[in-house]
Amino acid sequence: MQAHTSVTSETATLLTQYPDVLMATVGGFLLLGVGLVSMRAARQRMRYETWYYLHLYTYLAIALAFSHQFAVGQAFISNLAARFWWSAMYLTVAVLVLWYRVAVPLRAFARHEFKVIGVKAEGPGVISVYIGGSHLDELAAEPGQFFRWRFLTRSLWWSSHPYSLSAAPGSDVLRITVKDLGDHSQALSRLRPGTRVIAEGPYGAFTAGRTGRGVLLLAGGVGITPLRAMFATLPGAVTLIYRASSEQEIVFRDELDAIAAARGATVYYLVGTRAEIGGDPLSPRMLRSLVPALDQQEVYVCGPSGMTSAAVEALHAAGVPRRQIHFESFEF
Repeated sequence: MQAHTSVTSETATLLTQYPDVLMATVGGFLLLGVGLVSMRAARQRMRYETWYYLHLYTYLAIALAFSHQFAVGQAFISNLAARFWWSAMYLTVAVLVLWYRVAVPLRAFARHEFKVIGVKAEGPGVISVYIGGSHLDELAAEPGQFFRWRFLTRSLWWSSHPYSLSAAPGSDVLRITVKDLGDHSQALSRLRPGTRVIAEGPYGAFTAGRTGRGVLLLAGGVGITPLRAMFATLPGAVTLIYRASSEQEIVFRDELDAIAAARGATVYYLVGTRAEIGGDPLSPRMLRSLVPALDQQEVYVCGPSGMTSAAVEALHAAGVPRRQIHFESFEF
């Protein structure tokens, strides 16, 4: 109104004549795009690799938006100290990103010499990858945690994926177990011994605390992977409930039975559809019937997102305090 022009004309003037506003606008739209592809409905329709690399545009968006803050930001135009400290904070974050996302993994790669030592089929569409190395105890990895793995082959080197440890970490070998859910996980079945690996981690707080309570592990499908590692290492009384739609979906059955026999633990396999079972196998009533004193248990849940959400609500309805329920969802 003040310039006696249209909104379209004034927008064009703002983008083309004000310092660095065009770059900042592009950065703003990039951030908006990253937010849109993070919505559940969008994530479910794209490959993990696509989603991952679209998120890298966040770095570009931040870089494009930086200079216009100094050019038109009233807090910075005439305040040298503000410009200095604002720049110092950005630089600090950039150094931290480069250190933890680049330097630390490369240092671990040189120190631990990660490499594939074997691949084993665990069931239809499920494989375990054994990764050897040296001084692996220095990683201080715990059962339940995950690493971001980058396998240095021609088709896989450019992407890293998060996979949980599926066995207790050893001093010279780590194991991950992967279900064929896409191009990357499918390619892992073709890995050859000797393939070099870059590992970033360990990450995750899905680890067992020392509370003195009994422990219930509740797994769904391939969500058994971190719980399998915990099942073998947790002290005290442990009960494992494994939910699967069919016998073919059960992974590590022989291992789980052997661990249960060795430590005197209990394993329940809840297999079949709801129609075949005759109701919800993870209902509050069913959980209470399987696990005496359920409300006194420390509970760890891992599986597909729908199963995890339903199990957490059932546990809460069965009287388990939320502070005793720990869960991890296998989705991105």
